[in-house]
Amino acid sequence: MKKSKFSKIKIQQVDPGQLSEKMLLVNLYLTQGLTLIIGLIILLFQKRNPFTLLQFPEQIHFLGWAFGLAGIMFLADLLISRLVPEDAMDDGGINELLFKARPIWHIAVISIVVAICEELLFRGAIQHGLGPYWTSILFAVIHIRYLRHWIPTGWVFVSSYGLGYIYLQSGTLWAPIVCHFLIDFISGLVIRFRRES
Repeated sequence: MKKSKFSKIKIQQVDPGQLSEKMLLVNLYLTQGLTLIIGLIILLFQKRNPFTLLQFPEQIHFLGWAFGLAGIMFLADLLISRLVPEDAMDDGGINELLFKARPIWHIAVISIVVAICEELLFRGAIQHGLGPYWTSILFAVIHIRYLRHWIPTGWVFVSSYGLGYIYLQSGTLWAPIVCHFLIDFISGLVIRFRRES
């Protein structure tokens, strides 16, 4: 009997220095595609329509929730970065590798893809079944690169809970999507231009 090629696959931790930018981008887009597919499957089992969930609201009051939470999170992040040593917030260099040489338009594309895919899965599908608390724990665990340090892990949990809260308060998935986009986009720009200067 012939052995499968899959038996030769080994999963191991990769140092960001071993990753090329192209490999990182392929990995990012593949994982986001998988996130989207899982979200759609969960919604299918919940008998919920993703098009209804992503319907743009008639009123734009949700932008207040999105911009408000994003502003609070940036102020808190600024405070944390002043009080906590940089190595305690280290993500293994992934964000720097991802954004440091990326054109602005591509930072925007990455940010919107991540925001839509992750919010559809976590706030749109999982939170519907588990609520914001357990969804936020799962969201923190999924962001595995932060798990080596408790401060960024806690920060991802709090951020996720905030996204779940504004989803419930605004009544539209677009509030956490816009907030998530703003956080990723502005953080990407900070990394891009901080490294450039």
